[in-house]
Amino acid sequence: MNMSESWYEIKNINELDSPALVVFPQRVTHNIQLAIEMAGDVNRLRPHIKTNKSPDVAMLMLQAGITKFKCATIAEAEMLAQCHAPDVLLAYQPLGPKLNRFVSLIKKYPETKFSCLTDNIAATDEQSAAFSANQLTVPVFIDLNVGMNRTGISPDKKAMELFNHCKLLKGITVAGLHAYDGHIRDADFETKKKKCDEAFARVEKLNEALKLSVIIAGGSPTFSVHCKRKNIECSPGTFVYWDKGYSDLCPEQEFLPAAVLVTRVISLPASMRICTDLGHKSVAAENEINKRVFFLNAEGLKPVGQSEEHLVLEAGENHSFKPGDILYGLPCHICPTVALYERVFTVEKGIASGEWKNSARDRKISL
Repeated sequence: MNMSESWYEIKNINELDSPALVVFPQRVTHNIQLAIEMAGDVNRLRPHIKTNKSPDVAMLMLQAGITKFKCATIAEAEMLAQCHAPDVLLAYQPLGPKLNRFVSLIKKYPETKFSCLTDNIAATDEQSAAFSANQLTVPVFIDLNVGMNRTGISPDKKAMELFNHCKLLKGITVAGLHAYDGHIRDADFETKKKKCDEAFARVEKLNEALKLSVIIAGGSPTFSVHCKRKNIECSPGTFVYWDKGYSDLCPEQEFLPAAVLVTRVISLPASMRICTDLGHKSVAAENEINKRVFFLNAEGLKPVGQSEEHLVLEAGENHSFKPGDILYGLPCHICPTVALYERVFTVEKGIASGEWKNSARDRKISL
C-alpha cells in the first residue's frame, strides 16, 4: 500500500467539480481485510453500515466473507437486504411508525434475517404485539447501558426482569445482548482497555445468569479491545473509510484514510484570508470549527468562519494561494459527512473515474 504523502492526489482533478467526497476503493478493501484480521474470524464481525451507506461497500464486505451487519435506519436495513445480506441487526428500538415499517421490511425481504433492539418492557410489549399480529417471530437483542447513558437498560436485575418478561411474549425471541460503549474515547490504549474491560465485565456477569450465545459489543473506538475477546461479535463501522478523528483517537488501529474531501479556493476576501467552497453542507459541522477538516496538502490554515457554502481560512502573510487552487482534506467525522453527499466519486490509480451512490442516506428507499 502506497503511504506516500501524495496518495490522495487526483490526476484528472480538473474534471471533478467541488466540493466533492472521493473514495479510494483499494484502501477500502485494505481496511476490510485488516478488520477481518483483527477479529481473527470473519464470523466475529458485524460491521455498522451507517458510515458508508453504500451498496458498493456492502458488496465489498459480502465478497470478503462478511455475512452479518448492523444499521441504524430502515433505509440502511433495506439497502442491505437489496444486497442480499444474510443477517441484519437494526441497532435501534423500533416503535410506532418505524415498527410498522420494520414489519413491512421483514415481510418484503424474507431471505434476510432481521433483528432489532429492545430495552424496556413497554417497548417490548409493543414489538411483540406488532410481530405476532403479522405471524412473525423476530429475534431481539437486549440493549444494555454500559455507561453511555443514551439508550439501554442497566445490566443488572432490571435486565434480568426484561429478559424474563420477553420469554412470556409471542412474536419475539431473545437472541442475545447488545452493548455499545461509545463513551469510551481515550487515545491511550491501556486507559481505553481498562475502562472497556470494566464496562464489559458487567455484561459478562449478566450473561453468566442468562447464558445467551450472542453478545454484540463496541464500535470503532473500542474495536481494538473487543476484537481480542472470545465469542463476541464486534461492530466497528468507521473502519471502511476512517477519518482524522479516529486516526487521532485510535492510533493503535492501522486503518488507512480512504475518503477525502476535495475543495477549491474560490475567493481571496482579505490579504491573509482565503475562502473555499467547503461549507456546512459539505462537511460535518457538529464539532468546533477547527475540528471539522484536516487539510493534507496545506499546513497552517486556520478556519475562522463557515457558512452553508463557504469556509474561510486564515492563511498568513504572503501566502501563495490563488483562486482555483485545490485543497484535499480529511473529514474529522466521516459518518455525518457521508450523509451530506448523494454519491462519492471513486479514485483508482490516481484517476477519478467512477461513483458509488450513498443510497441509504435517504430516510426511505421503498418502505
